[in-house]
Amino acid sequence: MACIKVADMAYGRLKAPDLDLMEEFLTRFGMVRSERTATALYMRGTDSPHHIHVTEKGEPKFVGFGYYAASEDDLARVARVPGASGIEAIDEPGGGKRVRLTEPNGYQIEIVHGIAKLAPIATKRQKLNTGEDPLLRAGELMRLPKGPSHVKRIGHGVLMTPKFRETVDWFREMLGFVCSDDVYAGEKNNLIGSFNRCDRGDTYVDHHVLFCLNHAKTGLNHLSFEVSDIDDVAVGHDYLAQFGKYEHMWGIGRHVLGSQVYDYWADPWRRVHEHWADSDRLNLANGSNLVPAEEALTSQWGEAPPKKFIDHASP
Repeated sequence: MACIKVADMAYGRLKAPDLDLMEEFLTRFGMVRSERTATALYMRGTDSPHHIHVTEKGEPKFVGFGYYAASEDDLARVARVPGASGIEAIDEPGGGKRVRLTEPNGYQIEIVHGIAKLAPIATKRQKLNTGEDPLLRAGELMRLPKGPSHVKRIGHGVLMTPKFRETVDWFREMLGFVCSDDVYAGEKNNLIGSFNRCDRGDTYVDHHVLFCLNHAKTGLNHLSFEVSDIDDVAVGHDYLAQFGKYEHMWGIGRHVLGSQVYDYWADPWRRVHEHWADSDRLNLANGSNLVPAEEALTSQWGEAPPKKFIDHASP
């Protein structure tokens, strides 16, 4: 039985030596500054969470992931786990409380509750004329504004690890994740990847909040963020490309597992950030699947994943 069942992902936490450069990239990526101190940068999306991305000042490093506890009782419960920090007041913009854990690869996992909410940022999106609904935009011309994507929220994080089984089991047992799709190569018992979602019973959630890949390297493969719609993925791609200073890692395409339309970019220290739109949403009744790698780790359309992406891990 799981210790707790987290409600959703809260943020990713990184370190970077230049907060100005990081803010420039994340703003061009489509986030908005929530607050900034002398030692850290807090970026938000258009949804209400105070921040979805934290960058501490320091040498480039992946610090860890934050997740929302479903209740204060769950926060107290996870605080009793051996090695947990106990309940701490968060001395950062947005406030709230947290418990810090360490997952099997040594990265920090923060379970948070009570962080401030902000007013959502309104975004105007045009409707699409489709085959079934050809008049949704009757008489109105489609004119997409130039500029960055509109990042709504954080969706998931991806870990690379040689401690694959231990890592997947830890997240399922500690945070209540359930398998959406386990991926095998060759024999069915040779698992190489695991897509896991939150367990919120009948409530529908993203196809995955954590993907774990069995790999010789250890580190963050990418952080992933939902944007307004599929047009927003493409507009954001063109906007980032025009600067000629950010490495494009993969995309645009549509995944098989999760089904998102995706696009991946690296920040100035090669930490990969994904734009996506249109994910599958599942609840507990949808169960789990075992899928061969040749069917799972491909695109429904778009290029095959390049080696630089598949093998990428930011320690």
